[in-house]
Amino acid sequence: MKTLKPLIILLIVSFISTSCFKDNDDNLISPNGVKDFVWKGMNLYYLYKENIPELSNDAFGINTINNRYGVTASYESFLEGFSSPEALFTSLKYQPETVDRFSWIVDDYFELERQFNGISKTNGMEFSLYASPNTSNGVFGVIRLVLPNTDADNKNLKRGHIFYGVDGINLYYNSATDNNFSLFNSDTYTLNLGVVNDNGTPETDDDTIDSSGESITISKAEYTENPVYKTDILNIGGENIGYLMYNGFVNNFETELNNAFGEFKSNNIQQLVLDLRYNPGGRVSTATLLASMITGQFTGDIFEKLIYNDNLQNNNTTYNFSNNFNGGSLNNLNLNKVYVLTTDRSASASEGLINGLDPYIEVIQIGDNTTGKTQASITIYDSADFGRQGANPSHTYAMQPLVAIGVNKNNLAVPSTGLVPEIPLKEDAFNLGVLGDVNEPLLAAALAEIENGTGKMQSITFKVRTPLKLLKDSNDFYPNKGGMIID
Repeated sequence: MKTLKPLIILLIVSFISTSCFKDNDDNLISPNGVKDFVWKGMNLYYLYKENIPELSNDAFGINTINNRYGVTASYESFLEGFSSPEALFTSLKYQPETVDRFSWIVDDYFELERQFNGISKTNGMEFSLYASPNTSNGVFGVIRLVLPNTDADNKNLKRGHIFYGVDGINLYYNSATDNNFSLFNSDTYTLNLGVVNDNGTPETDDDTIDSSGESITISKAEYTENPVYKTDILNIGGENIGYLMYNGFVNNFETELNNAFGEFKSNNIQQLVLDLRYNPGGRVSTATLLASMITGQFTGDIFEKLIYNDNLQNNNTTYNFSNNFNGGSLNNLNLNKVYVLTTDRSASASEGLINGLDPYIEVIQIGDNTTGKTQASITIYDSADFGRQGANPSHTYAMQPLVAIGVNKNNLAVPSTGLVPEIPLKEDAFNLGVLGDVNEPLLAAALAEIENGTGKMQSITFKVRTPLKLLKDSNDFYPNKGGMIID
């Protein structure tokens, strides 16, 4: 059986409940119609179908492969037992707390498609929210990244800036549902900036987050992000070392990525530090190109494989190292070693890149454990073949169920606990440093490893404070960003 290979992506779940649905002409559609689409799409594609009795082909006396729109009374009764498509979708997930952490459903695939192309509405500030030290429920934020030519950039916000409130309201957190993080949902809001007060002691049990007396108002606007965030060539110990901070495997910017490697190649770099610490993933085809740029000596060999469920083995796909780009030459470095910076926000295609390169060259991972997104999911639309063309015009629901496992040449998958770095080093919220600067802790650790500077490495590690309790990340407000996408 030949099935359409739609868009595949690995992402965090976001659910929105509704009880009735309208298209652009305000024509109502029966909720059971959308739920029928949910069940049949999961019945065909879901990776863990065999573990869900309700997804058996003959569970309700129908076979979706041979009878796309077949129904029975028991099937209709089953659908009617769920209040919404989201409720049905959730019930069909396999062990959502441990195994299937990433399948999800949306009610607006137009917005989803825009995000896949790197287009989103943002003020340009990426941040992490932490429990304030020595308080019962206080929260403070730290800006980790500012996107160029955004309002945050224009207002001179910087990496490492601290804030404790929004619109004059102190941030708080009692539980996942009892907090005021909805303040960040507004298109325009004012950040109340703060500073760390260590009260003149080296201990942390008397630290506080105090007001700096400064507030900055920022606004969101539509923005297309270039994932090639920063490149540089550093001369350390007589060697040229390339540095690339790459924040998303987006095919719209593959030319920019190839040009960056052209600069590295023309400057004859001997080492490469690849910064994926905030990279949530993207297209496997782009990850394959990046792997080919780093190497160049493995053209035609297997980089990554996607393995589907037993019913869809014909969909299994192999991605091989390449030496061409859009009919032209690919800038490759022929390296046999690469240094990769990671955090717990490095996910999906970022992890796949490390995993895919590992059988071929030495990959020195520095930083924190990665996310551990081991599976891929597919964008499924309500059409005869579940593809985008011919999608039901009466609603805009689409699903992202897990459908495949990504493995490397040796059939090894990224563990669900993430990839463990050879050199563990967590980012210090109070000492983030300047990205690309040789003294920024994670980059400094990579440079020390390249120089074999044991003393330097020990001093870098010693400077990191006790990790703070992370409560939420700005990526959590954009759950559709990143993933592992396949055309």
